[in-house]
Amino acid sequence: KGVDGVVFVADSQTDRAEANLESMQNLYDNMAAYGYDLTRMPFVIQYNKRDLPNAASVAELQAMLNPGWEVTDPSRMRPQPDPFRPGEYLVTQLPTGEWVERVPYFEAVAVTGDGVFDTLKAVSKLVLKTLA
Repeated sequence: KGVDGVVFVADSQTDRAEANLESMQNLYDNMAAYGYDLTRMPFVIQYNKRDLPNAASVAELQAMLNPGWEVTDPSRMRPQPDPFRPGEYLVTQLPTGEWVERVPYFEAVAVTGDGVFDTLKAVSKLVLKTLA
């Protein structure tokens, strides 16, 4: 109840892929049960444990956990730059012609603190933007 923003922390280890997918589905289901739509609220993903040798590539993690959802509003069917990653886009058009939107993502190594504050700062900015 009373959620302003969400950070999904994924374990980057390849052997945690199934658990990550299950956790992400649980997040969507639980939020929906409380009347929240993650596609319409401040939401970021943090890929943790990036320092481990068995970490999946960011491209693999993105394909699995942040493939995007369809954009149906014609006014949003245009490339939208990712404010946290220059040169990347949150809204893009697929080769099939569909428009999809993804959430911002961050790489982290929690035990050293790398990327943790960046994640918190990003979701905080998104929350403040929605409250303004």
